[in-house]
Amino acid sequence: MPLSLHASLPWAQDGTPEQACQSQDPSVACRLVWGISHNEGFTRFFKTWLDRPLYLILTIIVTLAVALLLRSMAHRMITRITLRMAESTMSEKVRERTRTVFDGSPALLNQRRAQRAKTVGSVLRSIASIVIMGTALFSILGQIGLNLTPVLASATVIGAAVGFGAQNIVKDVLAGLFMLLEDQYGVGDVIDVGSAKGTVEAVTLRVTRMRDVNGVVWYVPNGEIKKVGNESQNWGRAVLDIPVDIHEDTEKVSQILKNTADALAAAPAWEELILEEPSVWGVQALAGDAMVIRVVLKTAPGRQGDVARELRERVKKAFDEAGVSVATPA
Repeated sequence: MPLSLHASLPWAQDGTPEQACQSQDPSVACRLVWGISHNEGFTRFFKTWLDRPLYLILTIIVTLAVALLLRSMAHRMITRITLRMAESTMSEKVRERTRTVFDGSPALLNQRRAQRAKTVGSVLRSIASIVIMGTALFSILGQIGLNLTPVLASATVIGAAVGFGAQNIVKDVLAGLFMLLEDQYGVGDVIDVGSAKGTVEAVTLRVTRMRDVNGVVWYVPNGEIKKVGNESQNWGRAVLDIPVDIHEDTEKVSQILKNTADALAAAPAWEELILEEPSVWGVQALAGDAMVIRVVLKTAPGRQGDVARELRERVKKAFDEAGVSVATPA
């Protein structure tokens, strides 16, 4: 640098870090080098060849460290939230009875909750990782000096094209995510989605796999499910409409049904499946030479079919012993 030009610079004072670093506001690293060496030539060498790369390396390390810390915190928070959201909503009484139904195994009882927490948590953690690490990457690229405007424009165009071409997949994934968050159904539930009815064997964000009573496996995209009926959530109800001859004594038949249902509820093999005292609702319909009397039992989830079949057998035996005629509704 010419002497006249050097003298005209406001920071060009002999023996100062501003002069050695040739900057009015030297970096911390350059000041540190000058403070240790007090050698103007070495300080200028550091400023020219090492100061900027060292700054970039430190910036990258700090940015990555902060991003990894934020990602770890986000993953922990998401795990806690999804576990809480996946907690069962059934009452403690129903929960205890259901444990007995499943042979007291908390693993079977919590299978559905664990699956929902795992699936939703995995998706949310992936989204958090992409957002946090992507932001860190763009920040590092900006510090290096890369012009991000064309990159962001290209990414926007490509993302729009991919989203337009895969809109059905996006629809299925969003529907599956909300289905899991709202606990509409889970593995082991018996559901009716309109086009198919059966037991759910697997639930993913894109598709639900279920098996019907004939053993046929159905794969239903989540985005195609407009409504779903769940027969296995929290509790079930066995409803029996018993047709008897129109001339039978209503009170007598109702008492027989009540006694039979109570005996079933008290039986050791069935008492844990029936959650409340059975109830006879009375005459449900009059059809030709028959009257239909309804009896209902609140059962453990998914076991209403077993209870109903057993009660029909017992009712048939009780009617035969009492001489009550079963009629066929017109």
